[in-house]
Amino acid sequence: MRIVALACVVAFCAGCLTPVGGPYTTPISLAPANPPALPRAGDRYVYLVVNGYNSEPVGQVEYRVDSAVRDHYVADVSPTAVYPGQARTEMYLFDGNWLRHPLASHGQQIEFEFNPPYPAYVFPLEARRTWSQRVNARNPATGKMASVRVDGEVLAAERIVTAAGEFDTFRIFRRIYAGDWDGFLTETNITEVEWYAPAIGRAVRLDLNSQWYDTSRSPGGNNLWFNQGLLIRGDWHVFELMSWPGMQAKPAPPPRPPAPPALK
Repeated sequence: MRIVALACVVAFCAGCLTPVGGPYTTPISLAPANPPALPRAGDRYVYLVVNGYNSEPVGQVEYRVDSAVRDHYVADVSPTAVYPGQARTEMYLFDGNWLRHPLASHGQQIEFEFNPPYPAYVFPLEARRTWSQRVNARNPATGKMASVRVDGEVLAAERIVTAAGEFDTFRIFRRIYAGDWDGFLTETNITEVEWYAPAIGRAVRLDLNSQWYDTSRSPGGNNLWFNQGLLIRGDWHVFELMSWPGMQAKPAPPPRPPAPPALK
């Protein structure tokens, strides 16, 4: 987590922040995407996790489908020790929208149960589609409720190259208002940019960061904009798919021809 002392300087620099090591993409035409089929129990998806501030790898996270029945599936999530997260169980609708999933809240990953489901996607996905929905989020550990708003837009169709191969994707932008006002802390604003591949029904790259204000540390004065408080930035992580069930193993290199006989 990074705390920036001067709100005005941070606000100016915010527009300059770009994902470190951004992906290689090319514009394409892509037909509207319908909801994916349920994944199969035992399917595994592994992502590399990179610190967006300095481009340093911080670990990996594996999603393993534990069960898939009717209209939803359950995934066991296993981060490595370096990645700042805990092993957990997540639940999704067949279309990938969230039923049980963590959400950034003032620098912590808090697990929530969503009702109605958290709208990560609204199908059919197609370029320029937008949505805005407010959902109830319940913290099962405390019983505390939050009202979470999700604004989404499909920005474009792009072909992206990742460690797991080349994919045709929709690039989706989401801004999430976490509804977690707490005393002098404003609600967490979360920004997500996702490259969603219809062929595998999930993200192949996700850029995720968050921020909020501490209004108890306002510099004072009569300027209302300057008095929003101290801007606090949460973690900035970039997830990139490394392996998935349909990934083809690289063929073994052909054997080397035998060395020519030595001249006598």
